[in-house]
Amino acid sequence: MIFSIINKGLRHLLLLLLLLVTVHNFYGQDSIPNQDLEPYFTEARKLKNQNKIDLALEALDKAANNAEKNEDVKALIDSLHEIALLYLQLNREGDTEFYWDRASVLLKDIAYPYGDAMHKYIEAVLLYRSDKNFQALFMLNEAKQLNNDRNFFNRILLAEGQVYLNLEKYDSASKNFNSLIVNTDLYEKDYFTVQAYLGLATLNLTTGNLSESAKYAESALELARNNDFARDVKEANEHLNTVYEKLGLYQKAWANSQNLLQINDSIFNVDKLKMEAKTADKIRDDFKTEEIARQETKIEELTESQNRSEITAILTAAFLTIISLLAVSLFRNNQIKLKTNDLLQTKNKELTIARDGAVQAMEAKTNFLSTVSHELRTPLYAVTGLTHLLLEENPSKHQLEHLKALKFSGDYLLNFINDILHINKIDANKLEPLNMEFNLKKVLNEVMESLQQSAKANNTKLVLEYDNDIPGHLMSDPLKLSQIFMNLIGNSIKFTRNGEVKVITKLLKKEDDDVTIYFEVKDNGIGISKEKQQSIFEGFEQGSIQINREYGGTGLGLTIVKSLLGLFQSKIELKSKLGEGSSFFFEIDMKSMDDVIDDVSFEITKRDYNFKGLHLLIVEDNKINQVITKKMLSKKEITSDIASNGEEAVVLAKENTYDAILMDIHMPGISGEEATIQIRQFDQETPIIALTAISLDDSLESFYAAGCNDVVTKPFKPEIFYQKIGENIFDKKAKNAIS
Repeated sequence: MIFSIINKGLRHLLLLLLLLVTVHNFYGQDSIPNQDLEPYFTEARKLKNQNKIDLALEALDKAANNAEKNEDVKALIDSLHEIALLYLQLNREGDTEFYWDRASVLLKDIAYPYGDAMHKYIEAVLLYRSDKNFQALFMLNEAKQLNNDRNFFNRILLAEGQVYLNLEKYDSASKNFNSLIVNTDLYEKDYFTVQAYLGLATLNLTTGNLSESAKYAESALELARNNDFARDVKEANEHLNTVYEKLGLYQKAWANSQNLLQINDSIFNVDKLKMEAKTADKIRDDFKTEEIARQETKIEELTESQNRSEITAILTAAFLTIISLLAVSLFRNNQIKLKTNDLLQTKNKELTIARDGAVQAMEAKTNFLSTVSHELRTPLYAVTGLTHLLLEENPSKHQLEHLKALKFSGDYLLNFINDILHINKIDANKLEPLNMEFNLKKVLNEVMESLQQSAKANNTKLVLEYDNDIPGHLMSDPLKLSQIFMNLIGNSIKFTRNGEVKVITKLLKKEDDDVTIYFEVKDNGIGISKEKQQSIFEGFEQGSIQINREYGGTGLGLTIVKSLLGLFQSKIELKSKLGEGSSFFFEIDMKSMDDVIDDVSFEITKRDYNFKGLHLLIVEDNKINQVITKKMLSKKEITSDIASNGEEAVVLAKENTYDAILMDIHMPGISGEEATIQIRQFDQETPIIALTAISLDDSLESFYAAGCNDVVTKPFKPEIFYQKIGENIFDKKAKNAIS
């Protein structure tokens, strides 16, 4: 089954590659998606910025109806998203979430990066409005990775600036707002400039720089008046009224207050608000009515299908009953003829063969999955590498959408292969724990936040009791800890309805850098009977058939937890009473890092390196991979030589001087590890980066032990590839110069 899924994924990738060639041959100019509906979106943007929300809603409602009529799913998603944002401007978060949910359903069945990006952007704005600023920043960053549309990017910049302002990160907020002042947006240039002026005005007012605050507010007011941005004109006047009062310029403050009275009387009056509310209610109610009609049609279709299925099931059951009776009769006749001893001997032989077959099948499965997961990385490297190169070569608009879809499919298949390898490593006891610095409270909060939706569905409350004596910086494996708590908390939520799931942490012991932490996940759900508590941690165990039917699942969650805790030399324990709830608890030893200073970072700062003039050695046996890696280096003006095997790499390293060596591990002849060992006998300085596809039997420690300075797994993200080269060449030289 796994082999079939992988084959299907590869077929999709090949079809996408063929589609790229076909599109390139048939079209001589860029195609414009949703061209027929663009006038509606343009009109809605203009009306929204002029605070004519009711008219903007009507324009977008027409766009949604046309998109549904033409069965244009992407255009319908875009319409629903823009409608959701308009309801947000009316402070109707409930209606925003309603349209956001409708878009969620459509996005599940289509690969649409822009739609996914806008979906995360709206979620981020809702989080910001709920004062969940850190989560909002995280979601905005995820949205930013999915799309580079200029108008969308400016929306992200504005939202980030507002969140930074809320978090008192004034330097970051100022950077975003100043970027928007000089924006080149095709649709809303003046709107973003006004918002940037207002943001800087608020920032300077907050920091006490009143004259600068007034200057930015006056700029916002002038530009807003020129464009008839009624809401922004009102906000700028309110701001100036406050600033001029603080500056003692009461005449100017009085003038702005008079402007406010005039604006409120002419624009923000009761009739207008009633009209907006009436239009908003009508569009929402009409949409809900149509949605109900669609659902009723589906229910009727499903009911007819169910009736046919019931008749088939009855006939099948009757047929199986007759066959069973005949089988029982034949079996009894055969029992009389066969001797008991012969039967026992035959059964024993069958059991022996079945046992040996099961062992061989398990070994074959492990070896097969290891081989497949490793071998698939080579063609995936070609797919992702070629996609990156094509994206770098300024593709036309109609090619860009297909290239992004190809990249999405490649990343999806890579994650799928990584999951197979991870599960297989647990089964084969080859999973190695990492040791890295992390914040435990942050890890637990992220896990619990990701499970909040499941908890709400069961009307269950999630509670964290965290011991603040636990050091803020610990050394262990946060990824595997996240997996443990995802399984434990998820398991408790599944079996707890209208109750509470509590996560408890306690510092049991701290001696120098050694700490022992107690963890407990406690619920008041259905509980586990005493006779089932002994087997609950075995694979595919869920207490009973009835529990499996009612709550679902495979029963592997607690088995995975038990295996992962074994990597930490820890053991999970259980206390439970049927009908009263369960408590899973364990202890883990970690290292603390008390000397690390807390610093919340919102962005990962990547260094820019000047690669021009570098000369590298590529050690790679696959011809396609050679071409791709060499071309990626050429993009950064890096020259390179190619060695097709380990022996050739050793010879070239002796005869030439390289700034770094990119070493494949799995090659015919001597392996990359052996070649590295031989090179290190005469060259201890040149950085060697293992550029390889990791398999089940590979150990990162063995790469480092052989003499590698770093490891980049194929396929890789280009930015990581360049970053690793820069770190190992330039940072190493800088470090050596200091020492």
